[in-house]
Amino acid sequence: MTTTFYRHWRDVPDGAWRWPTFSPAEIACRGTGKLLVNEPALDRLQALRDQLDKPLIVRSAYRSPEHNRAVGGAARSKHMDGSAFDIAMANHDPVAFEAAARAVGFLGFGFYPRSGFIHVDLEPARQWGERFPVRETAFAEDAPPAREVLAQSRTMKGGGAAGVATLGAAGVEVAQDVLAETQSAILPLVPYLDTLRWVFIAVALIGIAVAIHARIDDWKRGQR
Repeated sequence: MTTTFYRHWRDVPDGAWRWPTFSPAEIACRGTGKLLVNEPALDRLQALRDQLDKPLIVRSAYRSPEHNRAVGGAARSKHMDGSAFDIAMANHDPVAFEAAARAVGFLGFGFYPRSGFIHVDLEPARQWGERFPVRETAFAEDAPPAREVLAQSRTMKGGGAAGVATLGAAGVEVAQDVLAETQSAILPLVPYLDTLRWVFIAVALIGIAVAIHARIDDWKRGQR
């Protein structure tokens, strides 16, 4: 077993930590800041995180002997050798979590449904406590329901048309003023700019109407 002790988790050298989804502070003793890096245990914890593909909320990992006594831990607690982790079930299905933890090599299991966490450790193979009640419905998925692609949204199209048309109308008005004040050779074009400006305004109003209609329709479909 490869272990490394640090008097404080801040003493871990840059580049020495190789478990990307956890930090030394998460694994360190909550009471003292001391850290015992148990590489085989952390390798399994990282494998569990990768397999479940969702965050693990570590309630307790390494405990210094003095902190273990202070919290009433077992005299031979696996937390003191850095091979045990208490993981909150707030964002996990306990059944799926246990199966994944066993699959990556954890052997010891403690179930604490009232406190909302499961204890896992490397060895020996054993378990205690009552398992979590089976959920009546499947655990909620993290992925949100499929939604209309933003770039293809009717709301965006309508709003975009309104925006472009509004800018176009304003631009035509500016152009009209500029042309009217410049060369007389292009004065015959000025009257047509009024018509073009009203065309842009009409497009803007249509775009706004489409955007409003799309938002109402999306709301009715529960896609807000």
